[in-house]
Amino acid sequence: MDYPIFITNAKTYPQITGDGIIALAMSHAKVTRDLGVTVGLAVSPFAIASVSSIVPEIITFAQHTDACEAGRNTGAQLPESAKWAGAEVTLINHSEHRVENVKAHIDRAKAAGLQVVVCAESPAEVEVFATYGPDAIAYEPADLIGGEGKSVSEAKPEIIAQSVEAASGVPLLVGAGIKTEADIKVALELGASGFLVASGVVKADDPEALLYELVGAIRQFAMQE
Repeated sequence: MDYPIFITNAKTYPQITGDGIIALAMSHAKVTRDLGVTVGLAVSPFAIASVSSIVPEIITFAQHTDACEAGRNTGAQLPESAKWAGAEVTLINHSEHRVENVKAHIDRAKAAGLQVVVCAESPAEVEVFATYGPDAIAYEPADLIGGEGKSVSEAKPEIIAQSVEAASGVPLLVGAGIKTEADIKVALELGASGFLVASGVVKADDPEALLYELVGAIRQFAMQE
């Protein structure tokens, strides 16, 4: 992955069922072509192959992969299968899909050839997870996920700085409530290397317009550096 990066987690919102996920992916592709900022889209296992083949300009993320080996694991999300379908990166330990052995999940995904963004809910978790060898860490305070209230940049900017330090050089992404240019600017100024956003984009009245606004703020910041 190149940084800074903007990742949208599509989750399982109704807006992305059927052709909706392809439309959202195409909007991401248009934005990355026009603005030159790396963007990714985390999709359900059922959409990985379609998104990665139809919209190759963006990075396709798996929303989760399991630590199990190939075999008798009905319902498991095998890292090799995600890779075969076209995923380049997987999220691990999202607040909505926490796992017990984070390191084992990271190790299995990397053994399968996937890059890993591991999610953390506190600077303490960031510090621990940084020792596990992820490609990036996404800091998302669980109480702010969902985008209905203040963003992490508004409510807890000091913890962004703490998490960047705790990451010890591992790229630190920021999530939870990010929805304005100001949110982007604050996080980047505090040392963030990118963003993991969900409902703010997926449920927006005009997702493409919001993508241009948010990713445009990243581009403007990068040009000033």
